[in-house]
Amino acid sequence: MNIRSSRSAVIAGNGMVATSQPVATDVGLGVLKKGGSAVDAAIAANAALGLMEPHMCGIGGDLFAIVWDEKEKQLHGLNASGRSPKSLGHGELSGRLRKLGTRLIPHNSLLSVSVPGAVHGWTTLHDRFGRLPFAELLAPAIHYAETGFPVSPIIAAQWQWAAAEISGTVPGAFDTVYAPGGQGPAVGDIFTNRDLARSYRLIADSGNKAFYQDELAERLVAFMKENGGYIDHADLQSHRSDWVAPLAVNYRGFDVFELPPSGQGIAALQMLQMLEGDDLAAMGFMNVDCLHLMLEAKKLVFEDRAKYYADPEFSKVRTDRLLSAEYSRKRRSLIKDSAALRVRAGERILRDGDTIYLTAADSAGNMVSFIQSIYHYFGSGIVVPGTGFALQNRGLLFSMDPSHANVYAPGKRPFHTIIPAFVMKDAKPFMSFGVMGGDMQPQGHVQVLANIIDFGMDIQLAGDAPRWRHDGSTMPIADADEYLTDGGVVMLERGFPDQVVKELAKRGHHVQRAEDGFGGYQAIMRAGNGVYHGASESRKDGQAAGY
Repeated sequence: MNIRSSRSAVIAGNGMVATSQPVATDVGLGVLKKGGSAVDAAIAANAALGLMEPHMCGIGGDLFAIVWDEKEKQLHGLNASGRSPKSLGHGELSGRLRKLGTRLIPHNSLLSVSVPGAVHGWTTLHDRFGRLPFAELLAPAIHYAETGFPVSPIIAAQWQWAAAEISGTVPGAFDTVYAPGGQGPAVGDIFTNRDLARSYRLIADSGNKAFYQDELAERLVAFMKENGGYIDHADLQSHRSDWVAPLAVNYRGFDVFELPPSGQGIAALQMLQMLEGDDLAAMGFMNVDCLHLMLEAKKLVFEDRAKYYADPEFSKVRTDRLLSAEYSRKRRSLIKDSAALRVRAGERILRDGDTIYLTAADSAGNMVSFIQSIYHYFGSGIVVPGTGFALQNRGLLFSMDPSHANVYAPGKRPFHTIIPAFVMKDAKPFMSFGVMGGDMQPQGHVQVLANIIDFGMDIQLAGDAPRWRHDGSTMPIADADEYLTDGGVVMLERGFPDQVVKELAKRGHHVQRAEDGFGGYQAIMRAGNGVYHGASESRKDGQAAGY
């Protein structure tokens, strides 16, 4: 196995934070050193990232988290995602789309905006697991928003690309805040966002009230009315976050936990269930037989994902059936030696119907796996004047087919891509990790776990190792009767030998090489002696740090 790590894993005994931006990591670590909990550190780091990586995350978006409570010896899951406007029915939305000449919700449109859940997620987590005063957690991000911070390289490149695409195309204050003169900042430029600092101060003072009832709510609702949007005070005031039980499968003695739908986390669990009967370790990393199995499992699972994953309040999602050993064996039997071109979802079992990842661990042994996003770069691109943050466009991920489980409905959560993960071993916490990046996330989770469990890599090398990505599976926004018909495309990152490309092609896979789109990984592992090992891969500007 001729692959190398970008660096060694970071090891520390008292606490650890890993994020996709070094200053945000430092913010979280500072909170831990003041006696804050892992959740406190995650909230503080997330607030910093909303400023420093604004095209990926922010308080205009949603979050999900899995928390290990060392005192209770228990995992807790939080779905802090928002819902569609209650005043916008399926018929009216369909009519608006027809007038626009499309059946899909436009990316940079108020029609794509669902209620932001991040702030409510912060306060819900803090109420249960916080130690420091909430206002103290936002203070570092407020400071940097007012005084400025230097933009890091990968963030600058993505920001500049997105700014050029969005500038001048949306109502609101996007250009004023993020693209003066139609351009984003260059590497090392000092960026300030005083509007965001003011929004953070309001939230620091009165929490949910500031965002869902008072000034920020008033600004958002007024903007919606003026520009043809639908979110109103009733949507904001009725918003709630939900504690949910994480779901798990056992993979070679490790219990891997993901959150249930409306997210796609169980796709990773379905893939692991399908692969557990195969000896991947004996095959070896980058072995073509191993790659073929993983790719075919992904195709099968993603067709299930396209049909069955949806808001469980609107459509019963049979996660018990999807994760059952019987169903897994049945789906695994469909994998042949050659690549499948036509792939459908499994039997009708549903009814009886762009992102940052961070993780933190504290001196008491508490750990949090935390993911937050506004979906596309800068979400909808819409910044309500005076607020300093972009609104997400998660509403894009509804299907408009009335027979689809994920069909648009008022007050419904859309299908969600962002997924935190957690691994237990012998009833003890082993690793908190995530791989941000849309459809890449379940694929990345499985690859990282195989790298560690099957191929014996440490947590840093497991993230740095070259990855594959399969594109082209049916999306949850498609009609209910659509399915994969052309096999899709296998994208291979730099590091895979030419011979692997040739052998996959012989099996019928359509293979291409790619330079990006392989996600962004952070992880913290807790060793048996309680020492933390942290990882942050080289595809991002990120850093793991401990003390």
